[in-house]
Amino acid sequence: MPCLAITLKALKLKDTDFEPRSLGDHVRKRRLELRVSQKEVARRLGWSWRTVFNWEKGKTKPAMEFIPAIIGFLGYDPFPEAASLSGRLAAVRRANGWTIKYAAARLGVDEGTWGRWEKTGIPWKRHRTIVQTFLEELSARGTEYR
Repeated sequence: MPCLAITLKALKLKDTDFEPRSLGDHVRKRRLELRVSQKEVARRLGWSWRTVFNWEKGKTKPAMEFIPAIIGFLGYDPFPEAASLSGRLAAVRRANGWTIKYAAARLGVDEGTWGRWEKTGIPWKRHRTIVQTFLEELSARGTEYR
């Protein structure tokens, strides 16, 4: 009787030793470290597994409202530390998942003004003072920003 060769197969663990370059890469790396599926991540956070798949593959980027949950899932903020006041303004908006329209309304300025401040800086001293006070008040209330 001939001897039959038996081949055993097992899932190979994915390598987590890579430097994330995008938010989707950060999600993928954390998911692999936790050894959970895309479906499990999606279930935990209330998203579709296709959403997680598309982020990880770089097909789409997370919408602003997903950012706070992603930061919570990761356990850290993957975005660089804000060096300028306008960078801090963008960071607080991102960390809270606010749209520009919502953030501008909270501060009491036009959304176009907020958008310009994020992109080109805050030129007027009185506006910088208003923004600084706003950020300090958020910090005092425990609203996250970096």
